[in-house]
Amino acid sequence: MNGVKWRELNPVARRLIATRFLRSVAQGALAVDFTLYLRARHWTAAEVGVLLMAAGLIGAGLGLIVGSLSDRVGRRTFLLIYEVGLILGTLAILVDPAVGVLATVAILFGFGRGANGASGPFAPAEQAWLAQSVPGERRGLIFSLNAGLQFWGMGLGSLLAAGLIHIVPGAAGARQYLPVFWLTLVVAVVNWIQIYTLTEVKPTAKRGDPSSAEAPTAEKALVHQENRALLLLTVVNMINALGVGLVAPLLPYWFNVRFGVGPDAIGPVYALTFFLTGISSWFIGHLSEQVGLVRAIILPRLLGVLLLVLLPFMPSFVWAAVLYLVRSIVNRGSAGARQAFSVNLVRDQRRGFASSLNAASWSLPNALGPALGGWLIARGSLAIPFLVAAGLQLAYVVLFPTVLGRYDTKRQVPLSSAH
Repeated sequence: MNGVKWRELNPVARRLIATRFLRSVAQGALAVDFTLYLRARHWTAAEVGVLLMAAGLIGAGLGLIVGSLSDRVGRRTFLLIYEVGLILGTLAILVDPAVGVLATVAILFGFGRGANGASGPFAPAEQAWLAQSVPGERRGLIFSLNAGLQFWGMGLGSLLAAGLIHIVPGAAGARQYLPVFWLTLVVAVVNWIQIYTLTEVKPTAKRGDPSSAEAPTAEKALVHQENRALLLLTVVNMINALGVGLVAPLLPYWFNVRFGVGPDAIGPVYALTFFLTGISSWFIGHLSEQVGLVRAIILPRLLGVLLLVLLPFMPSFVWAAVLYLVRSIVNRGSAGARQAFSVNLVRDQRRGFASSLNAASWSLPNALGPALGGWLIARGSLAIPFLVAAGLQLAYVVLFPTVLGRYDTKRQVPLSSAH
């Protein structure tokens, strides 16, 4: 880690990274199996898309509330609430998988959205807590390490998804997918214990000298600068998120419809993809310290746009899987760098808000994507969602450095550098 070793990290940072890794294992299994579980329960593509849309919309709204409140009252409580809710919700599915129960739990906890270990609408509190525990100059690298481990966890979960359906002897249909919910339950219990034993140092606002008449004016100006940066990030993120949401959450369903494959084929592909993306994330983390966060985010995504255009025209599952794998390596490997960029735009006492706004700008349009993508797939349009998504992501590649390049830590001192 370029001089930063695991044991040298803040204990809180180590624990948060560990809990997110475990959570990503369960989410990796859900990313493969949950939409297939719904299909086994006779949900249509449009219904699955609407469910994923509702999960994104409600999660974004709750995330804004949680992020802002966590700046005031702390982050630990919200993560404990998340794990308790996940435990109770998963138990409810195992006891009574009625439509209402499935919809409620999936909406609140993002089942099937492949969230890379994020704690649903409580993720802004978790991300702000991690940022508070990491030196500003190392966030690009350490957030990329965190993202890399999440991808590895998702990869392990994807492998488990292929095997979990065979655990219950003689199980068929929807029943064969129940072990993935037991995995989710166990991980939630373990993570609750890990978070409960942590001690939180709540963030404190850093203000100027109260005796100085210029302090309120300087504070107001700094807040204005931070808000402008966050607004620009929000607009650019929304364009990218809509493009991603059109295809990413529905890919297992699309692979099944297009090529007739199930978890046995999709799971290993997802696993290998996540493992290699984890390595890519570490590489991009180191790259960000050499060329800046903006270039590290944008350069690989150009290739990702081209691959997204080609993917739906592949003649076989093998070729489609190869393109999906390479695209994920170059496209999703910048996740940690993007998170680090967003928290660097503000000071510590506003990072919960910044993280929640960043998450909302991603979740809201990303939530609309599955509904539109599912509607198109249900009508036999298996290529159009990919082409529209590619156009939106190309716009993101152009706009991100154009409007946000000035905030790159390699070009000038970031707004939060003194904090």
